[in-house]
Amino acid sequence: MARSSGTILGDSGETVTCIACGETVDREDAREYDKHGDRWSREDKTFEYLCKPCHRECCHRSRDGLEETLVEADAGETPQKKFLRRFCELVSDDTPQSRKR
Repeated sequence: MARSSGTILGDSGETVTCIACGETVDREDAREYDKHGDRWSREDKTFEYLCKPCHRECCHRSRDGLEETLVEADAGETPQKKFLRRFCELVSDDTPQSRKR
């Protein structure tokens, strides 16, 4: 996360760096990104930022069960092609129940 100047969130002098493209933009022209998927829970957190164009390109689907699905698909433990095939099988139904198999 990169934040500079200004002390109040949204202060017009504050800038942040987009984690996707590296562009430095005014804070008001960026969106908060929480890698845990819960930007509403703010206690003891620091946020990264995405510029609005990169934010629009992001997948905004729920991350509930994602970690469990990655583990079940052997993320980082199996060849990429096999992992992707298995991951796609696990999420093809894309319901919370299907991700908790």
